[in-house]
Amino acid sequence: MSSHVKAVVIHSAHDLRFGEVPLAAPGPGEVEVTVTRGGICGSDLHYYHDGGFGTVRLKEPMVLGHEIAGTVSAIGAGVTSVKPGDKVAVNPSLACRACRYCLEGLPAHCLNMRFYGSAMRFPHVQGGFREKLVCTAEQAVPTGDATPADIAAFAEPLAVCLHAIRRAGSVAGRRVLVTGCGPIGALTILAARHAGAREIVVTDIAASALAIAMKIGADAAINSKDAPDALEPYKLDKGYFDVAFEASGNGRALADAIACVAPRGRIVQIGMGGEVPVPLGQIAAKEIELAGTFRFFEEFNWAVDLLAKRDIDVAPLLSATLPFTNARSAFELASDRSRAMKVQLAFD
Repeated sequence: MSSHVKAVVIHSAHDLRFGEVPLAAPGPGEVEVTVTRGGICGSDLHYYHDGGFGTVRLKEPMVLGHEIAGTVSAIGAGVTSVKPGDKVAVNPSLACRACRYCLEGLPAHCLNMRFYGSAMRFPHVQGGFREKLVCTAEQAVPTGDATPADIAAFAEPLAVCLHAIRRAGSVAGRRVLVTGCGPIGALTILAARHAGAREIVVTDIAASALAIAMKIGADAAINSKDAPDALEPYKLDKGYFDVAFEASGNGRALADAIACVAPRGRIVQIGMGGEVPVPLGQIAAKEIELAGTFRFFEEFNWAVDLLAKRDIDVAPLLSATLPFTNARSAFELASDRSRAMKVQLAFD
């Protein structure tokens, strides 16, 4: 037996509607979660403004959202990991556990990944911006009663950044550059500081983002628009930084990172943009390691634990919370970097 719940549904670019979607009862091994908070991500904004990103295009209406926290409201047969009333963060990734990469221990690269609010598959994988959703019990990770839902909803983007930190190797005692201080860049600053970074320098073109970066632990902030030559001292003697995290997806930022990283340093590319030129000569001559990073796996539970223990404080990143019935205004606010870092929708 199924019912219907209200949801935030994207139909095409700028065609965001408040509608209803079906809700089935949880089956064996599944749980029903009453959603409390949902964070608007950069990919949600791409669907809102462009109808997709890269070659990924909307082909049917899709519920957006994958940064979700709520409360378990029902459980299916055999579920023992959570019970009704438990507060949880919902892991939006569901790997098949049967493909080549899952069997090799790389589930983040699952060939049959089902990721909430994604048009990469057809039919699309419906997202979490709805009053209730049904997921596997494994996806519903307990946060503890003391963790507010608005904090728990940061688990997914924080997990992305924790995975990026792991891709960098150890950052303890090292000099770190972060290019791009949007939500992912800001969370990378927090994750790098937690991992023991000795010094963190950040760049961005938005003064408001740089101000938050300094507030949460950056040692220096450079406005690469207003002061385009400010990184030059860091390029002397073949570079200054041991590790760089490129979180903007901008080709100029990557070129700066390559110039600023010292020989045998590592650059972790987090941001996704279009095709960009890469100075291969510098990479080869300085023996730089350029590493990609994509999503996460076990880092999601780690992120929940760090948030629950208050080991990482994400509260300064939350700019506003709007009712999900006012989703269009929330998406417009989230699109304005001068006014917002992270905007969440409230479903309670």
